[in-house]
Amino acid sequence: MRNIWMACLLALNLPVWAGESVPQTTLPLIPEPMECKVDSGYFYFTPSTTIGVENESQLQLASNFVALLGHTVGFLPGIEVGATEPDVRFTTVATMAPEAYRLMVTAERVTIEASGNAGFFYALQTLRQLLPSAIEGQEPVARNLCRIPALTVNDAPRFEYRGLMIDVSRYFVPKDDLLKIIEVASFLKINKLHLHLVDDNGWRIEIKKYPRLTQVGAWRVKRDEPFPNRRNQVRGEEATEGSYYTQDDIREIVRYAGERQIEVIPEIEMPAHTNSSLAAYPQLACPIEDRFIGVLPGIGGKNSEIVYCAGNDSVFTFLEDVIDEVAELFPSKYIHLGGDEASKVNWARCPKCQARMKAEHIEHIEELQSYFMTRMSNYVRSKGKEVMGWDELTNSTLPEGAIIYGWQGMGKAALKAAEQGHRFVMTPARILYLIRYQGPQWFEPLTYFGNNTLKDVYLYEPVQDDWKPAYESLLMGVQASMWTEFCSSASDVEYQLFPRLLALADVAWAQKGTKDWSRFLTRLDGVLPHVEALGMTCARSMYNIDHKVIPEKNKLRVNFSCIRPDVEIRYTSDGSEPTSASPLYDKPFTVDAATCIKAATFAQGAQMGQTLTLDLGWNLATGKRVITTNENSYVLTNGVRGSLRHTDFEWAGWHDQDASFVLDLGKKSRVSEVTLGCITNSGMAVHKPASIRLLVSNDKKNYRPVGEITYTTEEIFKNRTAVEDARFDHLDVRARYLKFEIKNPGACPAGDIREGQKTWVYFDEVMVR
Repeated sequence: MRNIWMACLLALNLPVWAGESVPQTTLPLIPEPMECKVDSGYFYFTPSTTIGVENESQLQLASNFVALLGHTVGFLPGIEVGATEPDVRFTTVATMAPEAYRLMVTAERVTIEASGNAGFFYALQTLRQLLPSAIEGQEPVARNLCRIPALTVNDAPRFEYRGLMIDVSRYFVPKDDLLKIIEVASFLKINKLHLHLVDDNGWRIEIKKYPRLTQVGAWRVKRDEPFPNRRNQVRGEEATEGSYYTQDDIREIVRYAGERQIEVIPEIEMPAHTNSSLAAYPQLACPIEDRFIGVLPGIGGKNSEIVYCAGNDSVFTFLEDVIDEVAELFPSKYIHLGGDEASKVNWARCPKCQARMKAEHIEHIEELQSYFMTRMSNYVRSKGKEVMGWDELTNSTLPEGAIIYGWQGMGKAALKAAEQGHRFVMTPARILYLIRYQGPQWFEPLTYFGNNTLKDVYLYEPVQDDWKPAYESLLMGVQASMWTEFCSSASDVEYQLFPRLLALADVAWAQKGTKDWSRFLTRLDGVLPHVEALGMTCARSMYNIDHKVIPEKNKLRVNFSCIRPDVEIRYTSDGSEPTSASPLYDKPFTVDAATCIKAATFAQGAQMGQTLTLDLGWNLATGKRVITTNENSYVLTNGVRGSLRHTDFEWAGWHDQDASFVLDLGKKSRVSEVTLGCITNSGMAVHKPASIRLLVSNDKKNYRPVGEITYTTEEIFKNRTAVEDARFDHLDVRARYLKFEIKNPGACPAGDIREGQKTWVYFDEVMVR
């Protein structure tokens, strides 16, 4: 018996465990089941297999599963309502929790128990993951592979809300591609799809009463620059890029998702992020607004301050009409009203808004937003729906019953709502915003902010030790949020989603205290082929190498790491490509001269990630000490040039302040040329400094200036993303200490795409000849 059991595990390519039961984590299942025991043997699906269901709704679930088999295996097991001795039996157990299921598999039969359709559906997804991934594809599968191991699973989700937000405004995700994402999300037992339908960058849902919302609001001018660098539309410029979902499209999306146990939650953003609707109906903006209002192709600069007029009753009539149609299209019990990042600049100057504040006895302008959101929330509630909103709603009086999404930083603002008894969902930007880089940035598509790796997502625990006990009872669940500013195709969206969405699925479903990163990777490797077979573009960022090169006693210490502990890092130091036979990296090493290091991860002899190239330059400054309070100053002398991503951990930055640092060459040296690496990213308010002053000293006390570089406003704020070095040449000095005094350029000027914002200056390398 034990030999048969071991053979089964080996055939599944699973680890062999001692003992009579196998922990559930050896099975390729995501999310991780609550309880699972593997026995010996297999159940085989064959042309004679029969499936017994109790009713028509179960029949539909079973039919979808059978169709999957028929597509690739070539046979369709029979399904019968009320069958007496089926091979696969659906049995309703009313006492089970709504989404729980029990799956019992022997070599002879499969029994599925649940209290309703959700539980039966999730049991089928577990069966689906245990079948070969090839069943998801287009090629035939051998019948003898259509099998699942004998096991018993008792399973139920940790959270009632297991969400994915897709921003279809910034990048319009075509309907068929959205349906594909829904299919995979349901396969991972995610049960909420939050559709961000409305933003400054496009209105994506047909509203019959207001046709200009899609005739005008769904289209923007084409811009080829990265999202933050895009200039706004000007009057008369044709808008050609965009699209929208018809109401029939929405009905199809909702139906398709519902069949897969996913509730689609619409978001109609207000009072801000509304340039798309205001481009169509500009009379809904404050009457003091005299700028041309167009659909924004990017961040929008000062135009993002244009919001709905809180003093205009026509605004509320318009939004109520929109809610009427949205409420009819979406059977979800929720409507998300946004409420984030609302500028009050126009409200403070608008006579209608000021009159509203006076009439409603509103003393603070933040409470005017509360008035706005409460009024709309009351209308949504009158339609039998519940209101959701972003955590900025906690800046003022919360609408009654509002459910808050904690997003800023680690999402802690949501606890302000919990303190008042409001339910909340955690989607912290620092962890669960999938727009952020998912691996070493040198290899990733351009986006902004920092890293949210697969490991970061998986290890996220929403319930913190310092929470009050009542908070956990109000936590509905977690959500991954996929913002699409930097996406230009459906495959771009998929690349950012997968495999991180698998980690989110585990966080949302698996019980607290069960996390094990290495175990998760084993399961991931079994499930990810299913996702790829379903046609998804999946990133391989988890195999790429992070580096950190640190100056140390005139040398450079090179550190490598990878978030996967089950791969080898192999490297070369002669510029050649690494292979599985190259030296194994097992600890940091030092170099003391110009070196081209290449490294990659390997498993079982195959290269897994992309090749990291560190072309370490060498000059008088390399490996030397930098004296400053900036903790990232080591990058100034580590021999590594930064990329176009100023957040790639190879740039030292100063925000809204002048910068100063001293380079210690170690001894008096002859200096003829000094170069300082600078970067500009206009869309993120990263600019050249106003001036760089170079001074020298031999005693670190008395400095004398030897050069100064200044830049004009036009040079500093030219719209671009570029690395541009500042060079002091034709020097003839002997000095030990080089001091850099750098003047911040000040706030972005009028007309700049980041007008009025404070600026950053970043530097990556000092090069001394």
